[in-house]
Amino acid sequence: MQLHLEHPLEPDSAPRHAAAIVATAADISGAELDYTPESLDLVEGIVDGFRAEGATGEEMAESLVAFGCYIGEILTRRAGGVWRHVPGSPPTAAPLVVELPGARRCCPIDWVFHRLECGDDVSIRGLYAAADPGAGPAGAPTGC
Repeated sequence: MQLHLEHPLEPDSAPRHAAAIVATAADISGAELDYTPESLDLVEGIVDGFRAEGATGEEMAESLVAFGCYIGEILTRRAGGVWRHVPGSPPTAAPLVVELPGARRCCPIDWVFHRLECGDDVSIRGLYAAADPGAGPAGAPTGC
């Protein structure tokens, strides 16, 4: 997948991608993304809108990556996660993960792509709740 991002897709730039999508979502749809787990419903709604319009992951790659960075930023801020680079990741997976305490890894960028592909069968809010024990019922996060 060819990405045309303003900043490289690296751990240090993930917060910038998140901030950019916060501003873009506010400008385009008036969505107020505030880095809370509750805002994940807005992200799902926006991605569902892309799906309803027939958009593909390839067409929406930059936006989907940015939304994944936004979700990852919620994990870093609320669940103590840290962005990590995954060398040699497959071409269909994002090269960044959020590592949570206990060395558990989450792939929020992939979650967003899967939501576009599968719709309601993939709950970003549910994946987040499974990853962050403080967000809801405990469970193991979906891996990469």
